[in-house]
Amino acid sequence: MMFILKPLVRLTTLLLAIFVTSRIALLIWQYPRLNDGDIGFIISGAIKIDLSSLGYLVSVGVLILILDVIFRNKTALFQRIFLLYGSLVTTLVVIIEASTPAFITQYDVRPNRLYVEYLDYPQEVFSMLVQGHLLAMLSTLFIAIITGVYSYRFLFNSLHKTQTYTLKKTTSLPLLIGALFLCLLAARGTLSHRPLNPALVYFSQDSLVNSLILNSTYSVAFAIKSMSNEKSASHLYGSMPRPQILDTVRQSSYRKRFVSDDIPTLSHNKPSMSGDKKNLVIILQESLGARFVGELGGLGITPEFDRLYQQGWGFDHLYATGIRSVRGIEAVTTGFIPSPSRSVVKLSKSQHGFYSLADTLAQEGYETQFIYGGESHFDNMKSFFLGNGFNNIVDINDFEHPEFISSWGVSDEDLFIKADHELSTLNQTSAPFFSLIFTSSNHDPFDIPEGKVSLPNELESDNYKRDLAIKYADYALGKFIDKAQTQAYWENTIFLVVADHDVRVFGSEPVPVKSFHIPAVILNSGIEAHRDKRLVSQIDLPVTLLSLLGIEKATPMLGFDLTKTYPVERAMMQYYDNFAYLENDEMVILMPNRKISYWQYNKQSKTQEKRELEHFDNALINKALAHVLFSNLAYTEKLYRSADKPKDEQ
Repeated sequence: MMFILKPLVRLTTLLLAIFVTSRIALLIWQYPRLNDGDIGFIISGAIKIDLSSLGYLVSVGVLILILDVIFRNKTALFQRIFLLYGSLVTTLVVIIEASTPAFITQYDVRPNRLYVEYLDYPQEVFSMLVQGHLLAMLSTLFIAIITGVYSYRFLFNSLHKTQTYTLKKTTSLPLLIGALFLCLLAARGTLSHRPLNPALVYFSQDSLVNSLILNSTYSVAFAIKSMSNEKSASHLYGSMPRPQILDTVRQSSYRKRFVSDDIPTLSHNKPSMSGDKKNLVIILQESLGARFVGELGGLGITPEFDRLYQQGWGFDHLYATGIRSVRGIEAVTTGFIPSPSRSVVKLSKSQHGFYSLADTLAQEGYETQFIYGGESHFDNMKSFFLGNGFNNIVDINDFEHPEFISSWGVSDEDLFIKADHELSTLNQTSAPFFSLIFTSSNHDPFDIPEGKVSLPNELESDNYKRDLAIKYADYALGKFIDKAQTQAYWENTIFLVVADHDVRVFGSEPVPVKSFHIPAVILNSGIEAHRDKRLVSQIDLPVTLLSLLGIEKATPMLGFDLTKTYPVERAMMQYYDNFAYLENDEMVILMPNRKISYWQYNKQSKTQEKRELEHFDNALINKALAHVLFSNLAYTEKLYRSADKPKDEQ
């Protein structure tokens, strides 16, 4: 009768071999990242995770074989279903594990929700893989085919032998039911009141080290589960009374007067400028970290951006709120605080009636426009923009005869040629305008026109293609600024050039702050060109722009108006499930299961040092918790909107 279990034993063996082999290879690769004693924690946690994964995956096979025994007259059918299931799930596991090294190289963590979110855009992703990762894709495909064929034959042989025995219900069913019970017990992973989850096996401050405990199939599956029920900040970090949340975020904004009970952060900010309305152009540069910008101590492959730092109001210590473009869009266009949930650009409740800079400017008579060289539906941008103040979308479908098209859209040169035409056209009308221009050339696979730029020989490394794309994006930006300075719209237009995030985040800290450091310059601000040495957040930029435009309309934004001075400097960053609140040189990082770590950050050297509890007071912890809880609260209860937008408009 034990032969009835042989197919299950073989399926379990296959999957376990894949998990173990992949993890050993990753541990060898990332060994320099580990500390003494980490291996023991990783192995003990990995056993729990792999057993849980096997429990979930094999239990489906057990159910199929139970049906096989119950419906004896359908044995051939259910055995074929088992073969198909076993070979497909084994192949899928191999594909996910085989793609893990490339994902770690880019995101410094195992495949997670980003891996899943990209599946919404198969055309763009396939094009990116073909052009930038063809060898890795073909290798994965080859391994997957071999795995599929081998696993099918391996499982088929066990079923073929099983068929030579009489499968009696009275003896086979108890065995299979017992196997199902063991699978479900393994899947749950613990006898405590809460089932196994990643937080229960994490031990390190390093997100990558923690992710090595998981297998990539478990990591992706957990991401899918989490995405189906958007994360609650209070569940991750702890709770706080609602009045305390609102009081804390209000006080931390240093606003003098709040004007609405329904919109708790709605307030007026007296602008620093006055006079005729100026136009506004925001150029959002894809994946440009400060580490590439010479004026910020980087590699020095952005001479055009360096030149802008000499011409305008340059920020030396600006920090992004996240690691995705939609997070940068969220910060720059709405001033919204980051949270463990997805960016509001992608969430359902924020598609209409959510506050945005375009909303305020449209009410002030501005023409509002988004210009992008790719498909504007990507990351839900088109829906979000059209529902929140933008009245004109220009994307790849509006470009006639672009010279170069990559995986993600037209080249930055083509984009800026189109942008110049659009701005010149808007300038011919009597209304002021706001245009958001979003670049894409500096995006994996870093496919750019040939012969435009070159790098010094010493920079020809493994990152040559990436660095060349950064140099090209900078070159295209410089050409546009030079052209714009000759156009009629230039003198009456404020320009903000800012990155959305760094090209990748890396570091052993729970939030590696140096990887959030990005460049930004404001041109034609009416303020003398200078270098701003303060610690600044992306959420401060839209507040500052309204002040420069002379607009006093009440908004719910909590960012600082950087034309003024404040008692503190601060920034907020979300890195997967970790939230960092940095004030001056002290930082609190909130982590799942209500864990907290404390750090000292030096913005000059961009180094952070872990500190003990006694070095921090509860006030900073409360500020961090209040802000991330407010982000969830404001989204779920529709509290982040303009005064003239009713709560039920969404």
